[in-house]
Amino acid sequence: MLYPFMTLNDNTEIVHSETIETNGHEQVKVVIEKPVVGGFHSATCWLPEYKWENINGFSEEEIKYFQDYLASIAHIIMQLAREGGFEGGLDNASNF
Repeated sequence: MLYPFMTLNDNTEIVHSETIETNGHEQVKVVIEKPVVGGFHSATCWLPEYKWENINGFSEEEIKYFQDYLASIAHIIMQLAREGGFEGGLDNASNF
């Protein structure tokens, strides 16, 4: 399941998964989609490794922007992923 996180001013959507245990390590899948004429630009980033995959339509400059942006908010996304997104974590909002 993917949980909504944020919609940017240009309608780019950022969503994330719940935490996923892989080889004893916690990971969160973050998907970024931007509507464009005829479809979407999209990319997937795995936290906390910042491993990018399935980059379609975004430039290197845009991915660098998203990399820097995710680095500034990754701790929030990781916490929300543990708590089931914003809806599951509303009771704990003061933890941010």
